[in-house]
Amino acid sequence: MTWLTGILASLYLTCLFGLFLYGINSYVLILLHRRHRRAAEAADAGVRARANERSEVTLPMVTVQLPIFNERYVVERLLRAAVSLDYPRDRLEIQLLDDSTDDTREIASRLVQQYQAAGLQVVHLHRTVRTGYKAGALKEALAVCRGEFVAIFDADFVPDPDFLRRTLPYFGDPNVAMVQTRWGHLNRDYSLLTTGQAFGIDGHFGVEQGSRAWAGLYLNFNGTAGIWRKTAIQDAGGWQADTLTEDLDLSYRAQLKGWRLVFLPDVVCLAELPVQIQGFKSQQQRWAKGSIQTARKLVPSILRAPGSWFKKYQAVIHLTHYAAHPLMLLVAIASPLLLYLDWFFASWRSVFASTAFFCLATFGPSALYCYSQRVLYPDWRRRLPYLPSLMLLGTGIALSNTQAVLEGLFQRAGDFIRTPKFAIQSRQDSWRTKQYRSRFSWTAVGELLLSVYCGIGVYLFLDRGRFLIGPFLVLYTLGFGYVGVLTLVHSLGPRPAAAHRVSIALNRWTLCLLLPPAVLLAFTCLAF
Repeated sequence: MTWLTGILASLYLTCLFGLFLYGINSYVLILLHRRHRRAAEAADAGVRARANERSEVTLPMVTVQLPIFNERYVVERLLRAAVSLDYPRDRLEIQLLDDSTDDTREIASRLVQQYQAAGLQVVHLHRTVRTGYKAGALKEALAVCRGEFVAIFDADFVPDPDFLRRTLPYFGDPNVAMVQTRWGHLNRDYSLLTTGQAFGIDGHFGVEQGSRAWAGLYLNFNGTAGIWRKTAIQDAGGWQADTLTEDLDLSYRAQLKGWRLVFLPDVVCLAELPVQIQGFKSQQQRWAKGSIQTARKLVPSILRAPGSWFKKYQAVIHLTHYAAHPLMLLVAIASPLLLYLDWFFASWRSVFASTAFFCLATFGPSALYCYSQRVLYPDWRRRLPYLPSLMLLGTGIALSNTQAVLEGLFQRAGDFIRTPKFAIQSRQDSWRTKQYRSRFSWTAVGELLLSVYCGIGVYLFLDRGRFLIGPFLVLYTLGFGYVGVLTLVHSLGPRPAAAHRVSIALNRWTLCLLLPPAVLLAFTCLAF
């Protein structure tokens, strides 16, 4: 068994070091955010002051693009927000990019006709063949749009009326290609699932995007709630459909061409978070697969481009950050086996070393998410107790995201799996009786089996006195179990009352079970 032990040990150490690199980078981004935040706020204040002096006559032509596919529940809300934008009517064009195959097409057509009758410049562009999916729709619409600037909003977003007036002033710099705004949440408190997602999104927009933008690193357009200079899109090669993250791809290509991207944390565009776990998982899989595809496509160009080694390193970390999920999965699988084979955990020195790496890998992202709450919300202390909901999701989706990462490594593009939207904004709203519900996913079986396996690992670690390593496997056990059970619950038929009670009970018991290991993890982190 010596050869097997050696292979497992090498795999374990490699994965642990990889997690350490991704985890420690969270601290780097926090430091960059703290270093550059004041200067960025002062610069934004200067841009806003100059914008107040701008004449209405000089405002440019803007096209608002609304890409949709089977969005019968939210298309009216989306169009209403678009036509409510505070901007001169003669310089605002709205394109509804509709690839729908259901009655969304008829609903959209009726709404567009109503707005056209009211004198608004709204056009309905329907495609019967979804060539290139969203990227293809944006590419075709760009060819016929009349705007000098192009704002993009996905179906689940609701921009404020002053969106254009707050973003356009930054294009006074002729080198600026795109302005990205922060995502807000329409239904953050709907469930433990939406609360966890909100934590993750807040970490990305509250810390990561600002750190990258202000420190001169590569920044990404998030696909929505942003506005582009049309000539920059064309100069960078236009929208391309050879990855599932056309937004990330275009962002990097534009910056490699010398364009600059801007991030505005104070301009918030509210959006609906996925309320069904299968929808959330498919969204994460699309982002994971697409980012790895983009890394395959562009990392060689990034490494050859001018710039510091630190900027290039951060770009690679950024494009490959979903690789953390297969690393987590392999660590979870290898840990109990290595303990059983009596390797690496035989001495307290090795246990402490492993725990230190685990802490740096685990608490780096946790520190970033906590810091983002403090930056974004005055009542941040009240929100922190719900951080375990993100910890559950982050570990529980490791299996499905690992599948996506592997597909991204070996496949080009692929099917664009949409995230269902149900117009859910309050806890009284229900999605179970609506169309677009995702069906059962067989990954739930793998997640439940992994939960049992990691639970056995917890027993082995505690039985052999390795108390410092045990809490990490507890987190994996609960994470895989939570996501697996929630997938089963959300796959039930339209039985709202029973399913709602099961979901509430699952949320409560999960929080109760996760709080003790979360406390243990905190003490472990303090020990190092």
